Amino acid sequence: MKEIRVHGRGGQGAVTLAELTALAAIKEGKYAQSLPSFGPERRGAPVQAFVRVSEDKPIKIRTEIHEPDVVVVLDPSLLQVMDVTSGLKDGGIIVINTDNTPEEMSNKLNSSKWRVSTVDATKIARETLGIPVANTTMLGAMVKLTGVVNLDSLVEPLKKRFGRMAEKNINTMKRAYDEVKAAGDQNIRGNGNAII
Repeated sequence: MKEIRVHGRGGQGAVTLAELTALAAIKEGKYAQSLPSFGPERRGAPVQAFVRVSEDKPIKIRTEIHEPDVVVVLDPSLLQVMDVTSGLKDGGIIVINTDNTPEEMSNKLNSSKWRVSTVDATKIARETLGIPVANTTMLGAMVKLTGVVNLDSLVEPLKKRFGRMAEKNINTMKRAYDEVKAAGDQNIRGNGNAII
């Protein structure tokens, strides 16, 4: 089972990213769940969302994820206000929305025990969607790094979720899939050949 924790701020789409991942996994015949974690926070406050995907066994756990295999950070400012790497397994992946290189972010996190990847999701979203909401963009990067679902399996859930804006969201996802970078120039192959 792969466990993914998504960090964002209210209104950035962390919960939507988790839901779309779970829907795509279910479409592929896998077991999946997504859970949000937020209280009465206002727009812009830190939020978390969680995704579990199992290839062959039903998922019976219904709790927050404290030891993820993957951490997705939609807003790099969260690195200064919370420990987004808390519990991240050794060898786990962290993918951060930033214009910094993976090596720069690895140095900032002061750790060589995780595989750090970056993509400028905000820039991609602005150029493709016209707004800086990076959830579907980060979805593409996460899929490339983890192979948790196939990129094509996300098309239908995106169409249902975004309607007439679906095509632009699909394009942002595909662009991030192509542009994500990993520390040390790791060979990122995506879908089934991921580095996790």
